[in-house]
Amino acid sequence: MKQIELENENADIFIPHGVDQSTALQRTTHLGIGAHQDDLEFMAMHGILECYRKPDQWFSGITCTNGGGSSRTGPYAGTTDDEMKQIRAEEQREASRVGDYSYMAQFGYSSSELKGSHPEKFVSDLVALLKESRPEVIYTHNLADKHSTHIAVVCSLIKALRSLPSDVRPKRVIGCEGWRDLDWMPDERKVVMNLSENPELAEKLNGIFVSQISGGKRYDLAVQGRRQANATFLNSHSVDEATSVCFGMDLTPLIEDDERPLADYVDELIQEFRSDVIGSLEG
Repeated sequence: MKQIELENENADIFIPHGVDQSTALQRTTHLGIGAHQDDLEFMAMHGILECYRKPDQWFSGITCTNGGGSSRTGPYAGTTDDEMKQIRAEEQREASRVGDYSYMAQFGYSSSELKGSHPEKFVSDLVALLKESRPEVIYTHNLADKHSTHIAVVCSLIKALRSLPSDVRPKRVIGCEGWRDLDWMPDERKVVMNLSENPELAEKLNGIFVSQISGGKRYDLAVQGRRQANATFLNSHSVDEATSVCFGMDLTPLIEDDERPLADYVDELIQEFRSDVIGSLEG
């Protein structure tokens, strides 16, 4: 069976299960698209849990960068960029095995390639997989994230989705918390995702990315803390209904109206936040 061809020669599509590539792509119902290795497990856990060991729902992942620019101290202090690329790629493959993903694509771009003014190859690779996978739900970075590579990914993704026919587009696109949380958004605009089920799986997935955790960034603890805080501080007048929650920004309107500027959409949310804060002070 013909294998899908991607623009970047460094791209890799890993299939954790013994099925052909076409089957792995076409059975995907939930797709996570993140900039770096470990982004999916830290931001798209809702999709992973929704599909975990369910025969009619499958989570798949796309990681866009090669991991060569990762921070490194301790046991990884002397690791070269090329060595780190291999280490991080294998960590991501292991996460796909543990999380029972249908496929795990790693595009292998550098961050600078994604942040260029014309990342056509990247958009083309996204389109190729989106056409084959046709997921119902996509999890990606939110448009208020402060990491420039995260923003480059979500902007290119929306461009790719807008190039597709309407019947090929997902039913929902969710921008998830990463290098900025979404607690500031009005409650009625938040996508609230309950992650309370199977905390053991979340902990196991977080712990796979040893090169980052032991390299000076305790993402595993930070993500767990944020999720627990979200669950507690979501509602001040009721007992906690969940032990772990992440928030999302609904990006679906941006693929329902191709002319809607991304900046205007985020500004609308910011203005609602401003009105809520100022309104409470002015009484």
